[in-house]
Amino acid sequence: MYELKVVNRFAAAHQLKMVTEKCENLHGHNWKVELFVAGEKLLDSGVLLDFGIIKQRLGEIIDSLDHCFLNELPVFENANPSSECIAKYIADAFSRRTDPAEGIFVSRVNVWESDDACAAYLPAR
Repeated sequence: MYELKVVNRFAAAHQLKMVTEKCENLHGHNWKVELFVAGEKLLDSGVLLDFGIIKQRLGEIIDSLDHCFLNELPVFENANPSSECIAKYIADAFSRRTDPAEGIFVSRVNVWESDDACAAYLPAR
């Protein structure tokens, strides 16, 4: 099994409900996203998938989150825009941009809301 990781960042605000008083206040983060894709077979070129393709697809997703109030996005209409929910959203959105013929899948997404706090989402296979 091979695994690749691409990192991207975005800035956004959110307001969490029913967590702690501090987090219920409107606040923002400079988020860091680590997307991992995996697969068993390399292309004839010796790569799992070109990093540029992964970066472009992830970049499209990040652009939809960057400098937004996350609570106002339709995807978070019925869910807290927590680090956990953001990680799942990114994994699902990336998977929709992936052709099954490419032979890769999202193995993990880490979403860092600070230098010392992150949530991970590992999609079931």
